[in-house]
Amino acid sequence: MSKILRGLRGATTAAANTSEAILEAAGELLSALQTANGFAPEDVESAIFTSSPDLTADYPARAARRLGWTEVPLLGATEVAVPPPGGLPRCIRVLLHFYTAKPQRALKHMYLREAAKLRPDR
Repeated sequence: MSKILRGLRGATTAAANTSEAILEAAGELLSALQTANGFAPEDVESAIFTSSPDLTADYPARAARRLGWTEVPLLGATEVAVPPPGGLPRCIRVLLHFYTAKPQRALKHMYLREAAKLRPDR
């Protein structure tokens, strides 16, 4: 079965605006996505990270490098500053583009920690 390019979403929250908290949360999210969907770093075409405006201590994309995603093009941006209750403080989101033989409906998008509120259906 041949692989095709798919999009995969995930989000989580950092415990604080510190480098350690941001990298730990982002790394946990990426590891969960990778385990749940069975892909290797070489399957990832690109990754786009966003973080809420209150996260400024580090780039969530650095967590991908720590996991060995050294050849993957990574991009970071700031989310729109939507105040609560619509916005979620200390939120990290990711959109991965990766090659897989799985159909879209079989992918497991992950919403961890406080970000579970964003997609209770997942």
